[in-house]
Amino acid sequence: MSNIKKEQPVGIFDSGIGGLTVAHAIKQMMPFENLIYFGDTAHLPYGDKSEAAIQAYSIKIADVLLKKNCKVIVIACNSASSAAYELLKEYVQHAVKVINVIDPMVEWVSQNFHDCSVGLIGTKRTVQSGIYAKKIQASNRNITLHSLPAPLLVPMIEEGFFNNKISRNIIEEYLRDPLLEKISALILGCTHYPLIKKEISDFYHDTIAVLDSSDVVARALYEYLSHAGLLNDQGRGTDHFLVSDFTDSFEASTKLFFHEAVHLEKHPLWN
Repeated sequence: MSNIKKEQPVGIFDSGIGGLTVAHAIKQMMPFENLIYFGDTAHLPYGDKSEAAIQAYSIKIADVLLKKNCKVIVIACNSASSAAYELLKEYVQHAVKVINVIDPMVEWVSQNFHDCSVGLIGTKRTVQSGIYAKKIQASNRNITLHSLPAPLLVPMIEEGFFNNKISRNIIEEYLRDPLLEKISALILGCTHYPLIKKEISDFYHDTIAVLDSSDVVARALYEYLSHAGLLNDQGRGTDHFLVSDFTDSFEASTKLFFHEAVHLEKHPLWN
């Protein structure tokens, strides 16, 4: 990594546009960074794909980001983080640092919620992998994790159903599950979920901590770039957004995740 320069872009990828919540948090914290975002919209959602399929997609995307000269790769997807992180680290060797969305959250929870019961909602893939439970247990902080799959939330958000009666009913149906009783914090185990964070906080009347991975991952990236001397502190901070498939309606919906209009460029993984 010694030849990497701070002006090189940060590469970020997700199965679709949910990871734009992470990209936005990174931009807010590090406005001078150049970003290249890849949304694998041709294969979303990853939450119901096999581990082998997610690994194959992740390797192809990593190739794209490496060719774009990215100085770090952020896996802005819980499903890809659980299925492909270790493989991706091995694949890129020492070319660039790979950051996932799970480890920074586990570290944050371990530091701040020892001797507590913590809830987790996520896709079936993320919950069934058991990766949060294993890593939190390994922290030896006496944290009890209660994980609940919430498969309707991603398609609900993708279709624009949030901050309305439909989304409230679905969210409440999940959060009323007895598994999530008496928790001190709730991990939002999907990068789509920051868009419904307020509705979740409202359900709990702000009595528990609702943990948003986008902010935690942005902080982890900031710390890495700072310590490595790779934090870009000047320039305009240009951003490029690539997708493996494209529709006009999809481009319009990206504004919900990134909080400003972005232009998507089509970049198929397989030609």
